[in-house]
Amino acid sequence: MRYFFEITYNGTSYHGWQNQPNAISVQQVVEDSMTKVFRKKTQVVASGRTDTGVHCIKQYFHADVDAAFNEKEWIPKLNSILPRFIAIRSIRPVKPEANARYDAQDRTYEYHITRVKNPILVGRAYYFFRELDMPTMERVTALLIGEHDFECFSKVHTDVNHFICNIKTAKWNQKGDMLVFTITANRFLRGMVRSIVGTLLNVGSKKITLKQFQEILKSKDRKQAGMNVPPEALYLVNVKYPKSIFK
Repeated sequence: MRYFFEITYNGTSYHGWQNQPNAISVQQVVEDSMTKVFRKKTQVVASGRTDTGVHCIKQYFHADVDAAFNEKEWIPKLNSILPRFIAIRSIRPVKPEANARYDAQDRTYEYHITRVKNPILVGRAYYFFRELDMPTMERVTALLIGEHDFECFSKVHTDVNHFICNIKTAKWNQKGDMLVFTITANRFLRGMVRSIVGTLLNVGSKKITLKQFQEILKSKDRKQAGMNVPPEALYLVNVKYPKSIFK
């Protein structure tokens, strides 16, 4: 039987989601724990990758398990083996052909910025102290919505067939000293959200204009865009699937 597992994790101690030969990944830890619980080598497929240090509030992966479905037993067993930085939240049976990666319709990320130096938020938010022109940032952010070629915001030498993404929503929200950027799209390129945020902060800091941002987007040149902001302030917060894949 195939199941979708909902997972949350603190990415500080891991080199991203995907298995790597010389570093500990979230996927490796999960697969090792699944193998112990189900007493059979278990491989998992997630809705996507997260980079080193990136956190996850809600992510899904699928796995094929021979045992009879028992969510109330499986979740405590898995969480007792998994380290404190990783937890399984729910398990749902799905159709045999369901795929956590290819059936995902939308993915949503948040980037958290603190405007005041706060030691409690180290490793959880990016401290950015410069003054920001929020009205201009919001106007430029609106330019992201829709289907565009986002090669200028992608890591170079990445293994993708194209750089077209369809951004459904992109917005900023101020909550006290916290500034949160939320973006939803059908797919994301490697490093895309962090480079978008870095470039938007350049707009807010008046280092570049709205017109220059438009030129960067058209350029397809990563060197033209802003810096990659730190990964520890980035959160994968949701993945949306069609109801038809669930049993």
